[in-house]
Amino acid sequence: MRDDPSVVALVHRASEGDQRAWDEIVERYASLVYAICSRYRLSSHDLEDVGQTVWLLLVEHLDKLREPAALPGWLATTTARECLRVVKAASRPERRGNSVDDARQFVDDREIEKDILMAERNATLRALFAELPERCQQLLSMLMNDPPYSYAAIHETLGIPIGSIGPQRARCLDRLRRSSVFIALGEGEITINVPGR
Repeated sequence: MRDDPSVVALVHRASEGDQRAWDEIVERYASLVYAICSRYRLSSHDLEDVGQTVWLLLVEHLDKLREPAALPGWLATTTARECLRVVKAASRPERRGNSVDDARQFVDDREIEKDILMAERNATLRALFAELPERCQQLLSMLMNDPPYSYAAIHETLGIPIGSIGPQRARCLDRLRRSSVFIALGEGEITINVPGR
């Protein structure tokens, strides 16, 4: 996944001023930045400040990335550094329990790696979901809603007979599984299944 050509293309398009590419980068990786900030137990105000700083730094450095495919790692590293900077600035001798060492105890590089993989997985799933027919997108969105729509509400909205909702859901998920790349998250690992290989 690290050699994902779509990330390289997004970085190049965004560095050339393509607003949609920039928006997609933010959509793909905002949860990664947030997850890393959360590990440092920052206040909501500090979390927002770090997030804004990270995105501003990316704007400044986007066209200077040596390896555009490494964007998720760059974001993770930059976010962690900014979190440490905020924690260090907030720590004072009279404020026990808020030092850089205390902040580091909550952060594990393996957890950050999982956050990166999860962000990449979610981006891929969003892209695959967008390739589904609109009817499948509507049905799956209603079923994934929190709380999920009832079968009666789905019938009323989409006109699908109640007895057909389950089978149509299964067909839509099967289409997703047969996409060019399907990613499944299991016991802390990400598995990539490529049909025909």
